[in-house]
Amino acid sequence: MKSYKVFILSGLLAAGGLLAGCEKKEDPFVDRVVAPVLVVVQGAADGGGQTAEPVVSQTITAPVTMSVKVYELDKSGILDYKVGIDSIPVASLALKLTKRDGTVLADLKTDNTGLATLTKTWAELGIAAPAVGSSVSLTWVGEHKGQAFTRLSRVQGVK
Repeated sequence: MKSYKVFILSGLLAAGGLLAGCEKKEDPFVDRVVAPVLVVVQGAADGGGQTAEPVVSQTITAPVTMSVKVYELDKSGILDYKVGIDSIPVASLALKLTKRDGTVLADLKTDNTGLATLTKTWAELGIAAPAVGSSVSLTWVGEHKGQAFTRLSRVQGVK
């Protein structure tokens, strides 16, 4: 009988030690902050807002045109199904478009509808002889109401 008591007591102490040692820690690798805006990549196969890196297909024989539309989300009506979340275009927002290696491609500004557009040749994007499947990874960077944000995308060559 005594050995059962010792076994149960040691099991309870071990379980208590495991539970006491569990504390929620911050993720040391990724600082997660809610983006201040919604950046929708125009022309992407998924609609531009559903994936981490939307891909826009562009012909290899013509200049590349990339566009994003930037919205601020008004969530004041989120609890009213008749109102919901409202998407408000962000006008005159400064954006910097870079390649992933940090090369700046353009400084852009959104228009009154929240749209920013860039047109470049494949050579200006760093691909002198584009072929089907050629791609350039892009980063759209900006700041809205004092909070920085980044949106990834990619342009890929098609026939």
